[in-house]
Amino acid sequence: MGTTTGAESDGAGSDGARVDALLAEMTLDEQAALTAGVDLWHGPGVERLGVQPLKATDGPGGARGERWTGRPVACFPCGSSLGATWDPDLVRAVGERLGIEARRRQADVLLAPTVNLHRHPLAGRNFECPSEDPYLAGRYAAAYVTGVQSVGVACAIKHFTANDSEFERMTISSEVDERTLRETSLVPFEAAVREAGVWALMAAYNRVNGTYCSEHAALLAILRDEWGFDGVVVSDWFGTHSTVAAADAGLDWEMPGPAQWLGSHLAAAVRAGEVEPATVTAQARRLLMLAARTGRLDSAARTPEEHPDDPEDRSVARRAARESFVLLRNEAGSLPLGPDVRPIAVIGPNADAEIVQGGGSARVEPHSVVTALAGLRARFAPDGVEIVHEPGCPPFNPAPVLDHRVLDGLIRVEYFADRERTGEPVLVEEVRRAHLQYFLGSTPTGVPSDFALRS
Repeated sequence: MGTTTGAESDGAGSDGARVDALLAEMTLDEQAALTAGVDLWHGPGVERLGVQPLKATDGPGGARGERWTGRPVACFPCGSSLGATWDPDLVRAVGERLGIEARRRQADVLLAPTVNLHRHPLAGRNFECPSEDPYLAGRYAAAYVTGVQSVGVACAIKHFTANDSEFERMTISSEVDERTLRETSLVPFEAAVREAGVWALMAAYNRVNGTYCSEHAALLAILRDEWGFDGVVVSDWFGTHSTVAAADAGLDWEMPGPAQWLGSHLAAAVRAGEVEPATVTAQARRLLMLAARTGRLDSAARTPEEHPDDPEDRSVARRAARESFVLLRNEAGSLPLGPDVRPIAVIGPNADAEIVQGGGSARVEPHSVVTALAGLRARFAPDGVEIVHEPGCPPFNPAPVLDHRVLDGLIRVEYFADRERTGEPVLVEEVRRAHLQYFLGSTPTGVPSDFALRS
């Protein structure tokens, strides 16, 4: 899984010279502005010098784009499934397709892969992570990053580090001695840096031994001084907690925007003598190098996001899902099921629900979903095999989401530019599921942040 390492691809080349020339023309305020986002997904760019804004999108099971819901994208198996394939070449192929999908979303940075370790069965984001084993997680990390970055999209590998619990996620401190860190939690990140030359890394929400990861100088020094990481360190969303400590430790990019700690606050700290100007220049240089590596220094303004249903994405996703299956025992040769097996009992509510992924930032809107029950019926009903489904106890607290299984066709949604739904809608679209989510202004293009909808 060899690729050019970060140290080999850095600033001595033409990109480095161009970046240095840009830095020489930039003011302190322009350099500092690069260190903070302007909204949920974008950096500011430098319009005066033709530098386009960097754009990030969530992973790791798909490249969602700017909207949380309403736009279908390719949905790939989760990290635990990919880890269960034990196949770095297949993981690399998935990464390449995810990089292509990120490009379709006009994104430069895919916020993935998640390579924290399974440390407790109740950890809420275990499904995003490949394994409890550091070595396997390292193989996964290097392969995934190599695949994504092969098409010119940066990975922001996450969450650095010891981010193994969702309990009090924004403040909890993981108390870990140095040997344990180096032999467990740091292993997949080291593989991503040393072997795959990852271009970005996301600092975790939690503290490690009392210090927030986004301002943990000792941890970030391991990255840069020991491993040779020359990429961008970005905060987890709202995971920045200071100006001076974060900048001096090595945090480059506060997300999301508008800035609460870096950006203009960082420029003010320089003028107050609290931060060295060279620190800001180094941050800006790393961000500009990321723009160069992802082609953002050369590209024109972005075009609208594209959402094709690509057969190659489907093929790779299906192969990855198939290879993730682990059969421990096959008594009496019962599997695979054949037409002589009748009837077939399907038990559990999720067999008839479109549950194919985890939630949160890893969730995407798939192009289509075949439930387990529907798949079995499609395969065996033509042969006259009876399929019996017993859902048991429903898992829903709120009412289940309406979708195409109970509706006749797609759902028409009309958006209005005020809360009273007056006048003509500013946008009309159709969606598969009555699940629409808007987070921090991530409304559809042309729809203001203060809006109403009707379906």
